[in-house]
Order: sequence, then C-alpha cells, then structure tokens
Amino acid sequence: MLREITLFGALLPSIVVYFFGAVLLYLLVDRLVLKLGLYRVVWHPPLVRLALFACVFSGLVLSTAP
Repeated sequence: MLREITLFGALLPSIVVYFFGAVLLYLLVDRLVLKLGLYRVVWHPPLVRLALFACVFSGLVLSTAP
C-alpha cells in the first residue's frame, strides 16, 4: 500500500487512489448488475448499491495489501 502521493504539490493519502479506482470498478459492476436485472429481486436497491461499493472498495484495498 502506498503511503502518500503528490498531486500538484499537495500530498494526498493513498486511500484517495483506492477510492477513485473503486468508483470506476463499482460503476462497471453496477452497470452489469443493472443490465442483468438483479436489482429487481432485492428489497432495497440503494442499500445493495452501497454494500456493493463497500465490498468493491474493501476488496481493492485488501487485495493490494502485503
């Protein structure tokens, strides 16, 4: 895991890089789930979307940890 990155002279924590990567990956997975119609069979689709993002984000961070 990176310690920090420099963006236009400002130091940002590496979690920002993981966050934006997770957003991109989440958008791809969300489109796939939407196309398959899986949101129609769940009780609360916004809650499932939030949980899906949390899973993608934590999976991305944990997969890059040593």
